[in-house]
Amino acid sequence: MLVIKMNSIITRITGLMFLTVVLTVFLLIYLTNQQMTQLFQEYLVVQHMEAVRGTMLLLNEPDESIIMGPLEHTFLASVHTSLIWVGMSILAAGLLASYILARSITVPLRNLSRAAEQIAQGNYEQNVPIETRDEVGYLAGIFNRMSEALRVNTKLRQQLLANIAHELKTPLAVIQGHLEGMVDGVIEPSKEQLGSLHEEAIHLNRLIKDLRDLSLAEVRQLALEKYPTNINPIVTRAVILLKPLADVKHIRITSILADCLPEVVVDSDRMSQVFYNLLVNAIRYSPEQGEIQVTTRLVMKEKDRWLQVAVADHGSGIASEDMPYLFDHFYRGDKSRDRKSGGSGLGLAIVKQLVENHGGKVTVKSELGEGSVFQVLIPIETDLTHSAETQ
Repeated sequence: MLVIKMNSIITRITGLMFLTVVLTVFLLIYLTNQQMTQLFQEYLVVQHMEAVRGTMLLLNEPDESIIMGPLEHTFLASVHTSLIWVGMSILAAGLLASYILARSITVPLRNLSRAAEQIAQGNYEQNVPIETRDEVGYLAGIFNRMSEALRVNTKLRQQLLANIAHELKTPLAVIQGHLEGMVDGVIEPSKEQLGSLHEEAIHLNRLIKDLRDLSLAEVRQLALEKYPTNINPIVTRAVILLKPLADVKHIRITSILADCLPEVVVDSDRMSQVFYNLLVNAIRYSPEQGEIQVTTRLVMKEKDRWLQVAVADHGSGIASEDMPYLFDHFYRGDKSRDRKSGGSGLGLAIVKQLVENHGGKVTVKSELGEGSVFQVLIPIETDLTHSAETQ
């Protein structure tokens, strides 16, 4: 976790106030001592001279004249004047410090307000300067990251809509073209033509279904019927189901399934879809006469027990620049592949969302020319495991 060292506004305010108090005390002590020292020296000299002369006139005067002579008045006036100047200095310093502090807070907040207004109007290209490392600067950093995320999400949404339109346009164009040809008499209706239209309709229906499931999974609204399940039969069923597809490319699928695995609480149909998509992806990108290995085992990660299902192939691998986008919608690492040979680009995105909806994780390791390994981690519930062991 990134820890940001900040100069807190509380510290700044406390420091400024303390500095003001220190200056006030220093000025009062300094100026008062300077005035008192000088005037009292003059006062003592005069009093000493008058005492030596033995002047009795002062003794017959009222007490007030003895206490409040010209020198005393001068002394008090000087002290009052000094205090007035000190007070005015403190007021000026406090006003300047308050103004500087207020500007250091309000100017960044005004910049944030203007940028927020621009974002509210749909202009996401906003970035406010970070001039301090206090709470306001931290807020500006969060705002900049939010603005960048909104910009990226908007771009991805636009790209997603364009990809959806493209993927739907292709089968619809094929169906429309064939039907118009049959209506105009240019194309003779035949079993092969109708079979082709049927395949396009199936592809279109599957694409729409995948989009629906993916959208529901992303907002955690996909209905899951979870029950304690042994994962090995689900993996075995997926391997058997896809064996004919692997046989076309003479690909051998081997399974290494651990014995005595604990049951996991999953939706078996959705997990079948996960393994089906991973195996289809492995077969699609494996060379002729290649090999795919499926393994299950228990692993410990972050002090928790996980059931790991790994699908490894010896295909062309995945480039490092493609790894961050591997689970994005409609993303294909091999741009040269068409829709039929490369798929719609939704398989891995669905895998990621379904696994995460089960509280699990999906990881991938790959090197160009050496193949890829996709790992599905499914959490093992401690209460379920304990109850199964005690029965």
